[in-house]
Amino acid sequence: MMTATWSTLDTPIGPFTAVVDADGAVLASGWTADLDELLPQVHPSLRPTELTNGDLGPVADAIERYHAGDLSAIDGVPVRQRSGEFLEHAWDVLRAVPAGAPVTYTEYAAKAGRPAAVRAAASACARNAAALFVPCHRVLRTDGTLGGFRWGVPAKRWLLDHEAARG
Repeated sequence: MMTATWSTLDTPIGPFTAVVDADGAVLASGWTADLDELLPQVHPSLRPTELTNGDLGPVADAIERYHAGDLSAIDGVPVRQRSGEFLEHAWDVLRAVPAGAPVTYTEYAAKAGRPAAVRAAASACARNAAALFVPCHRVLRTDGTLGGFRWGVPAKRWLLDHEAARG
């Protein structure tokens, strides 16, 4: 049996919900108050069988500190996602993109070691279950426009502006 804790916190963008496993790793997160929006994003092998609404401890602290301006607060938070080898590697690479220094999908694909795999890099962003902690909002279209974001383009704009102002 896999247990996890979830909680929804208020942020300047709106409600932010995170699902954290018993070891303290984020399984899913995003700007929603609806847990049912997050759970399908968790890989079946990691999906909790029991969920408790409760205190997320250091994860909640990191969420609050990030939104208050401490951009590095999310860096050390463990994340647990599963997929194919490239996507898992691409998510790790994405965690190394610094706040305030967004990259294009082309640059992201190159950083992930597959410069021709721009669509695969975009897929890594689209399939990322741990928004904020795996900062897919830091990837832009080649022309510099925002592109899509599961939690809405206004949220992506707020995050990029927030990071640019403090970076």
